[in-house]
Amino acid sequence: MNNDTKNNNAKNADAKNNKKRIIDNSEDLKAKITESIDDFKLRAELLIANLKEGGDDGYDHSTTTAGEKGLKSGKVSELTVIAPLKEGGAERLKKVLEIAGGNLAGATRVGTLHDLRFVFLDNDTRVLFCTAYDGDWDPYIDDFATKIPELMDILFGSVEGWPGIKDPSVKQFILDHQITAAGWYVGVPHLTIQDIRRQDRIVKGINKALDEAQS
Repeated sequence: MNNDTKNNNAKNADAKNNKKRIIDNSEDLKAKITESIDDFKLRAELLIANLKEGGDDGYDHSTTTAGEKGLKSGKVSELTVIAPLKEGGAERLKKVLEIAGGNLAGATRVGTLHDLRFVFLDNDTRVLFCTAYDGDWDPYIDDFATKIPELMDILFGSVEGWPGIKDPSVKQFILDHQITAAGWYVGVPHLTIQDIRRQDRIVKGINKALDEAQS
């Protein structure tokens, strides 16, 4: 094979490669354009729905990170954990929650907790635990360990592998089972639970004064 033939073959190969790259790039561009159009349609649909059905409350509902994991809107963060239960763990935890009857008074001591819930999944083999709280992840978990350690171990003692709230590995255990929410909305994101309680006391005081003035 002479040099001219070799050069021609090389040119043909380069031409084929260039053509393939152009086709690949074109397909990639088409995919990006299609994706952009779909994204635009979704944005437009959401905007129209918000304009038609939403109201402007003047609050910033955007989300940021709560720290190690989880989302935060204003001052309020979310924590979502899914963990496996020990054999018989669901029955034990259900009994604990039944006895409590919604009165987990110790949780008030945390001082930043808005709400919490337990949901049993997969034929009672796993538990979903969700809370809304004020501030960032790390101090929130510290509050559990320092303020309500006995209650935490009663509630989570039914979870497979639970090390105990005071164990140094507990934060990693929680992180291993925590899932950051895909979306997080808080109705009044700028108020902490302490703010809400303070305002509630003020309103009750005003109402009491008005009632006394009218009696």
